[in-house]
Parts: sequence; C-alpha cells; structure tokens
Amino acid sequence: MIRRKSISILVLALSLMTLALPAAAAEGVVNVNTADQETLQLLPRVGPAVAQRIIEFRETNGAFKSKSDLLLVRGIGERTFELMEPYVAIEGKSTLTEKVRVERAQPTEESETGEGAGDR
Repeated sequence: MIRRKSISILVLALSLMTLALPAAAAEGVVNVNTADQETLQLLPRVGPAVAQRIIEFRETNGAFKSKSDLLLVRGIGERTFELMEPYVAIEGKSTLTEKVRVERAQPTEESETGEGAGDR
C-alpha cells in the first residue's frame, strides 16, 4: 500500500515537472532564396506583407548572399532580424514546418512612462 502511494506521488510529481518546462523551440530553417510566401510566414514576425517584400526583393536584386541581407528588406529591422536569424538559411531545403512564435517583451517602467534616453 505504501509502495503504491509512493509510485503515485512520483508519477504525479513527474507530470507536474513536465508542465513547468518551456515549450520546445521550433526546429528547422527557411531558405529565403527559394521559399514561397506561405513558408516565409513561418519565420517569427513575418506576415504576408513582409513575406511578399522578401520575394520582391530577391526577384529585383537576385539571391540573398548572406542572412544579414534581410536587413535591406523594408519591415525587417535589427530586432526582427535577431529573432528570425536562427531560422534562416540562404541555401539548402526549407525544413521549418510550423510558425515560430516569440513572446513580446514586457514593457519596462521606463517605456510605460515614455521616458527614454532622449527624454532626460
């Protein structure tokens, strides 16, 4: 009886521990030189408009030579590039199969009051 309760408690504890683990990060990459609009939208912070601009950019300028060339696409700034860079490839197959979701940063006290470095 005691052994059965111990096993039950152990199973419950292990179950609760797995709930506390963060979700696994998405795995795979998107080849920005060959991906269609739908596949490009799997990248974090890339919706239909930015995906279309990536396609238009490569049609106008040729293949991306480096990942950082994405910074030349309107709508992709440094922060967005930082989030998407681990999932970007410029050669090979696109292997990302689900949308990469990133949590939005919580506002800091400084940003809530509107006091930035330039306001001091």
